[in-house]
Amino acid sequence: MGDAAIHSYRDLKVWQQAMDLAEACYRTTREFPKDELYGMTSQIRRSAASVPANIAEGRGRETRGEFIQFLRVAQGSVKELETHLLLAERIGSMLPKDSEAILERCEAVGRMLRALIRSLQVARQ
Repeated sequence: MGDAAIHSYRDLKVWQQAMDLAEACYRTTREFPKDELYGMTSQIRRSAASVPANIAEGRGRETRGEFIQFLRVAQGSVKELETHLLLAERIGSMLPKDSEAILERCEAVGRMLRALIRSLQVARQ
């Protein structure tokens, strides 16, 4: 797994973008109704934070295969987050313009995760 420029998970562009995504979710959910604090707010924040956390945890594992598995978990968290955002929009907790901006970030992170997984799989062969 040795790219000379990558010393830490913090050097990975996908982790940096995932952190930006999580931050955007935290900021956006501040505006949610207080009665959603333990519901939709919590679900969005948890799934958003899971994306960079799984990238970091996977990078810290011993093998390329384990890293790929954690990147796949991060992909799942992106899809979970997208679902919560769409639901939040449907129930009126988010304006469409707000959810669209975050959904675009989700798509970008998802593309980066897929590309990283593919590159790791090719390098493994």
